[in-house]
Amino acid sequence: MSIAPDRLSPDQDDFYNTLIQAHEGLSEAQSHAMNARLILLMANRIGDLAVLTDLIETARSYADG
Repeated sequence: MSIAPDRLSPDQDDFYNTLIQAHEGLSEAQSHAMNARLILLMANRIGDLAVLTDLIETARSYADG
């Protein structure tokens, strides 16, 4: 998958700040659990297994590289 064009502009910084603020005061375990819940909520919103699989493979490629 190629990375999709930026659809957050001009709000990408606001999204990042909101995400970081959501983690403030959480333990590492709580932060990981929140990320997992957020991923599942976003996956439910996307709702397309092929798209989700492609996103997982793309994200994994960054870890492998």
